[in-house]
Amino acid sequence: MTIKSRIRTVPNWPKKGVMFRDITTLLKDPVGLRLSIDDFLKRYKKIDIDIIVGIDSRGFILGGALAYLLGKGFVPVRKKGKLPAATEKQEYQLEYGTDSLEIHKDAISKGQKVLIMDDLIATGGTAIATAQLVRKLGGKVVEFAFIVELPDLGGTKKLKEKGFDYYAQVSFEGD
Repeated sequence: MTIKSRIRTVPNWPKKGVMFRDITTLLKDPVGLRLSIDDFLKRYKKIDIDIIVGIDSRGFILGGALAYLLGKGFVPVRKKGKLPAATEKQEYQLEYGTDSLEIHKDAISKGQKVLIMDDLIATGGTAIATAQLVRKLGGKVVEFAFIVELPDLGGTKKLKEKGFDYYAQVSFEGD
């Protein structure tokens, strides 16, 4: 079985017409989790990165595991109001309105090479907002890493247009 075969599709969630790609079935499967983390490890063990940033909340699972295996530090990017010390904030557009993400102001040093991780890339809003936070602190985004990409929703296209590289383990294009 592959990584993709271990991801559950939940039709009509959170609203009618949406095919939700649920990675919790991959994460609970010890072989599936190992396949995913080992694939990331193989890709990033020879790439020059200083620190891994994980996007709230599934990026914490992936980024924390990979940071441990690579011997790197881990930095969480959280939803507004969840971090206790001084933060930098970045707003981003949602389908209806805006939201924001935060990072501790001392989380990244100037010039650090950063890998940003999340479970899924859809429209790209949280990914781009996270990159903006990294840049505000003086970091350099080396690449984005995702388990799932949904290219039909345009997020990966936006990343490319902004000059970012990304890696996705599986793609759900047109399904």
